[in-house]
Amino acid sequence: MSEQVLLSFEKSVRGRRSEVLPVLDVPAITLPKELQRETAPMLPELCEVDVSRHYAQLANRTHGVNNGFYPLGSCTMKYNPALHEIAAGLEGFTNVHPLAPKGDVQGCYDLMDELQTALCEITGMDAFTLQPAAGAHGEFTGMLCIKAYHESRGDTKRTKILVPDSAHGTNPASAVMAGYEIINVSSREDGCVDIEHLKTLLSDEIAGIMLTNPNTLGLFEKDILLISELIHGAGGLLYYDGANLNAILGVARPGDMGFDVTHLNLHKTFATPHGGGGPGSGPVGVKSALIPFLPKVASCGEAGKLQVKGFHGNFSVLVKALCYIKTLGSDDLRGVGEHAVLNANYLLHQMKAQGFTPAKDTICMHEFVLTLEELKERIGVSALDVAKSLIDHGIHPPTMYFPMIVHEALMFEPTETESMETLDQAALVMGEILREAQNDPEAMHHTPHNAVIGRPDEVKAARNPILRYQPERA
Repeated sequence: MSEQVLLSFEKSVRGRRSEVLPVLDVPAITLPKELQRETAPMLPELCEVDVSRHYAQLANRTHGVNNGFYPLGSCTMKYNPALHEIAAGLEGFTNVHPLAPKGDVQGCYDLMDELQTALCEITGMDAFTLQPAAGAHGEFTGMLCIKAYHESRGDTKRTKILVPDSAHGTNPASAVMAGYEIINVSSREDGCVDIEHLKTLLSDEIAGIMLTNPNTLGLFEKDILLISELIHGAGGLLYYDGANLNAILGVARPGDMGFDVTHLNLHKTFATPHGGGGPGSGPVGVKSALIPFLPKVASCGEAGKLQVKGFHGNFSVLVKALCYIKTLGSDDLRGVGEHAVLNANYLLHQMKAQGFTPAKDTICMHEFVLTLEELKERIGVSALDVAKSLIDHGIHPPTMYFPMIVHEALMFEPTETESMETLDQAALVMGEILREAQNDPEAMHHTPHNAVIGRPDEVKAARNPILRYQPERA
């Protein structure tokens, strides 16, 4: 078991320093008294080698795509080329001020224009805003665009949004934040939208529907053109959740399926590492009728009509996204989608050979869902137990208990960047865990056995979180 790493505050020694500041060569400025602190901030005091070792220890405890397999479903935790990180760190990008006159930063504007054009081509949309900071932020922005569109037509009675029961959890939350009432749409036995149920929900109160294709079961909604016809026929709009775009890159476009609004996760599909709290980017694209309702960029001190984030969004993520697109080109972007689907189906086949049961035993897209309901009922070993066991084998757990329409669900997304050897090994590990569960189910409840933290009290952590360190003042 790894040694516990103390907080930097706990390692602090009074008076210890690591900085070497140059001699002040500008006039010293004293802040007005009302802006000054009454007491000095309680910051950790460490020398440079202590700081370096502290963060090295933390890095060694962190599992990422550089350490091993990271199959989180609906998250696209794929390898992200270091080249794009280098590009985003170029001085010409990092030292730009958001209020700089456009003529002084024309290269940055050209980059954003080129990215918007590329995203329109990839998705079949007519225009994009790059402001939103993440996927859910993009969802909320898209809902505001839909709402503004209906209100501009005087169609204020449209107060309801349809959301399939397999939707991402942020979808209903984003719609509610925009002031909509959520109406649930059931799934058929095959995991796709129940068209007959959908028909019963249509009325002149429906503002639109939020869904993704492929859906969260990793299945392509084959009836998407019919769904589009039904929603548009009722006067509503279609919103595309771009979390699963990885599966259809270069193969199909949301705009061609009938979607009016879409958000993309540049921090998933287009190179920026996802997870750990950011940074993210969730650009929103729309068809021509909704262009007037997109957020406008605040630049040179002038506020836009609708502002969802300061200035141009998370610019470094935009740089990496365009680098990713230009590095691959149209042919290799299509290869991303094709290999993501191939890898998922290969791993699914291997998992079935190890004795696992898919939630829907059919060809999947970029991800698939296993159900461990029978295992839980038979010997008491849950999806959580199996997921935690993977940590002992150097594999990050997959997404657990999602989508909620599948009991004891584990969702795997291998992405296009994993090799056949990695997928074979992952399936063998899962098979070994299954045998361990059958031989000693009690031990499974205490996994992982070799991690720094085993099974934390998640209920206590949720109800009584310690959100910040409270140092003792001398």
